[in-house]
This record gives sequence, C-alpha cells and structure tokens, in this order.
Amino acid sequence: MANAIENSRKAALVAARAADEKKATDIMVQEVHDLIGVTDFFVIVTAGNPRQVDAIIDAVEDDLREKCDLKPINREMSRDGSWSLLDYGNIVIHVFQPDTREYYRLEQLWNNAPIVDLASEEGFENLEYSERIAKMIEDAKARDLAQ
Repeated sequence: MANAIENSRKAALVAARAADEKKATDIMVQEVHDLIGVTDFFVIVTAGNPRQVDAIIDAVEDDLREKCDLKPINREMSRDGSWSLLDYGNIVIHVFQPDTREYYRLEQLWNNAPIVDLASEEGFENLEYSERIAKMIEDAKARDLAQ
C-alpha cells in the first residue's frame, strides 16, 4: 500500500510540475486517500484563461504519459473553458480559471487533508499563490507541525 501511495505522490508531483511549467498559479497537492478512499491525491491549479486551462491539461497529460506511463481514465471540461479535469484513478487534476476556483473552493472540501509542501520539492520555479491559498497552505503547515 505504501508503495502505491508513493507512486501516486510521484505522479501528483509530475502533474504539479507540468502545471508550474505552464505558469499555473495556486498549485496545491492534497493527500486525500485517508479521507475519501477513491483517490490518493488531488492536484488543484488555477489558469488565467481558457487557452491556459487547455495548455496546462495538455502538458499534464503529456508528462504523466511520458514520465509515469499513465493515461487518464476520464477527461472532462466545461463548455466555457473555465475548468477541466483529468482523472487517473489514483490522482485527479483540476484546472480552474480564478472565478470558477473561487466559486467551488474544492480545496476546502478536504480541508483536513495534508498538503504537499511544493516549495520544498525539486523542480518548481514559478510558485505563485493568492492570499487565500497561501493562508490555507500556511495553516496546513502549522497543523502538521502541531501533530
């Protein structure tokens, strides 16, 4: 089981790096396997416009295929380009435009999920956070240190 979780974590980080390379913001990786049981990690990112949503999704899909030999089980997108989703079973990638992400606040549904500290991982160059997401990450770090 631990090996499967570690493989999922590796894939989630590959996806997050691909999004970072396409200048996504508010990149979060939440470890949700203990809370929901149907997937191991959520990767949630923000894109500035529909073209960037598509570019991030394409880059994530390419990198996961090339680096992890993974293909999505499902790919969904809104008609207006405000969000897209890639479902790999063990990881799910959500790409939102800012207003859509603010409306759904998906990362708050699993507020108790551990958040991977991307700043301490290799290969992240462009990490940029809104005030709300930065506070969530800081609160999660403080919670993890207290445990």
